[in-house]
Amino acid sequence: MAQPVRLQVFRCLVVAGPEGLTPGALVEAIGVPATSLSFHLKELTHAGLVSQERQGRNLIYRAAFERMNALLGYLTENCCQGEPCTATGAGACAC
Repeated sequence: MAQPVRLQVFRCLVVAGPEGLTPGALVEAIGVPATSLSFHLKELTHAGLVSQERQGRNLIYRAAFERMNALLGYLTENCCQGEPCTATGAGACAC
């Protein structure tokens, strides 16, 4: 998720909700080349943060909300040994 395009893709899928989006809709939404999008979708799928389903001739990608919530829960419980994080830069956590 540290890669900006990957984060954009994931955000779009979260906003789309359970209906998900086709790769074509994602290309239009974030304006990346289809080959680049394919690479990022593969990485997100491999990480378990995105699922893929074939509907006829279309692929539908969806955010894996259970996995996302589990990751957020883990970070909330374990980041900084329970101490509040202090921002030292753009989104950085100084633990």
